[in-house]
Amino acid sequence: MKKIIVPIDFSKHSEYALKTAALLAKKYNATVYALHMLDMQEVSLTESENNQQEKAIYFLKLAEKKFKHFLVKEYLEGVKLVPIIKHFKVFSEINAIAEEVKADLIIMGSHGVSGLKEFFVGSNTEKVVRFANLPVLIVKNEMINTDFSDIVVATDFSEESIPAFKSMLKAVDFLNARKHILYVNLPNEEFKTTSEMEALANNFLLKAEGNIDRMINVNYVCDRSVEKGILNFSNAVGADLISVITHGRKGISHIFAGSIAEDIANHSTLPILTIKI
Repeated sequence: MKKIIVPIDFSKHSEYALKTAALLAKKYNATVYALHMLDMQEVSLTESENNQQEKAIYFLKLAEKKFKHFLVKEYLEGVKLVPIIKHFKVFSEINAIAEEVKADLIIMGSHGVSGLKEFFVGSNTEKVVRFANLPVLIVKNEMINTDFSDIVVATDFSEESIPAFKSMLKAVDFLNARKHILYVNLPNEEFKTTSEMEALANNFLLKAEGNIDRMINVNYVCDRSVEKGILNFSNAVGADLISVITHGRKGISHIFAGSIAEDIANHSTLPILTIKI
């Protein structure tokens, strides 16, 4: 964990993310890249080119001043901080910046209780998750510390999720926490017996890591929905971080497309780490 990107929109939630990044940076001697994406929609295309340029310069200077003031925080003292301002809200650009600086993690804040349907569907965070090729840590509240000790790694044991599963484990390895690999068994046509779930997990781990050493960390729960299974299990083991794999639209992997994301983020105070297939 050497480089962390934090998109900043001046909200209290982006400050939660910035403070979390500062805690991790101090702990692992990492650099924080604070990124503000300037919204230039105020510049009308019907205006003359000179007026557009004048407005662009005005908004840029205003954003730079506000950004500089926002980054004057006591908790940032001693943190290696690199401020970045981009002129447009192009969310794929965050991934480009992440690749350019070889970042390890993106941290963003969540609005939480206002309803994650609004938050994840069409929101800034959902767009970042969609484009990011590296893990995204979503925090809902101000974090006092980042001493994660128990992490729930939710998976459907599908073959297509193997690369993301390996990346997820790599992303949380530096935390030195207990990893509870979780499969949620649903009461529908996909319901599996204990032996079927064990066989599925065995085959998955063999393909992912060439061994089944992690079988000791595999857990199976039966619940009425994936999100309830994840939340109930996380509460039962006293987890302090939930990690999920997403690619958009199917099963557990569509966690940001509908009610699963809404329920997890609205009903859990835990931070969520995502990585896409």
